[in-house]
Amino acid sequence: QAEDGIRDIGVTGVQTCALPIWRKRMLIVSIATFGVFSLLTLLAWDYHSLLAARFATGLGLGGALPCLITIASENSSSRARGFAVALMYCGMPLGGAIVSLVAVVGGTDWHLIFLSGGIGPLLLVPIVAIGLHDSHVLRAAEVDLPPRAGLVAALFGEGRAISTSLLWVAFGLTLLVLYLLLNWLPSLLVSRGLSKAGASEVQIAFNVGGALGSVLVGWLIDRRDRRAVTVASFGITVVFLFVMAAVPAQFALAIVVGALVGVGIMSNQALLYGLAPRCYPAGVRGTGVGAAVAAGRVGSLAGPIVAGQLLGAGQSAAEVIYAMLPIYMVGAIATLALSARASFNADSGETK
Repeated sequence: QAEDGIRDIGVTGVQTCALPIWRKRMLIVSIATFGVFSLLTLLAWDYHSLLAARFATGLGLGGALPCLITIASENSSSRARGFAVALMYCGMPLGGAIVSLVAVVGGTDWHLIFLSGGIGPLLLVPIVAIGLHDSHVLRAAEVDLPPRAGLVAALFGEGRAISTSLLWVAFGLTLLVLYLLLNWLPSLLVSRGLSKAGASEVQIAFNVGGALGSVLVGWLIDRRDRRAVTVASFGITVVFLFVMAAVPAQFALAIVVGALVGVGIMSNQALLYGLAPRCYPAGVRGTGVGAAVAAGRVGSLAGPIVAGQLLGAGQSAAEVIYAMLPIYMVGAIATLALSARASFNADSGETK
């Protein structure tokens, strides 16, 4: 697609050719969408209305993520691109920590979660509209633009098939484990004897650790060998997951281990989000990043379902976590293969 106003609209994370629209405008529309429908969730009167509200909220979130990643990447210098994307991404675990805190304060009143999840994004809309710059890369590329590319050509053309496939595998499998933990960690801890309040506090530690880990790995990948950072980050995460499954559910120990798992697993996501924009030229970057995020959403859907099935079959909390280890290791191998294969242009940040 041409770059004279990106012709992308995010639908469940995939950006496809549509109306001429800038990434910033798409981001504003997406933020407003998931803010409004988070609030409308409070008015759901039956299962179908709840399903429609949550689906529309997902559309907004899916459209926002590729725009955020791409804008952060394209508005940063090549020496700070990984850190910029990671700093953007750390907002997600921080938001998760805030929601966990709201859940602790609100107790059984679930309305507070969706109220905060709706009001917060809507308050951000005017701030983003006034203060956020659109992509510098798009403005610089308005002359001699490439011809419009179809979806298949954008993702798999010009030798990008292997990179795209590795990205999808890495995003899908790592997000499967991440969302399993985000949705089931409190229940897993309670099943091992921790109180509900204690489990919620561990969830807060998990998200705060994730924010710190995201910033740390973003700083490292701009200053150290990317492959070494990938091996270290995923290796540490596997060790922490094993420890989480093996240690007794004592509150102080659970807080520390939960924070360390958050550091590892969220830093790996930040690493992938920083890697994805570099795999595509500017003209198809929104489409490529959006497709990778969509592949991750498939994993995020599967994670809680897999955990539910395992627990329903009588598996213990430790056995559920052990079952995730080989899945996460395959995601780690895909990420490492992508890092080893890619040769990055220091000026444009595109894969050669």
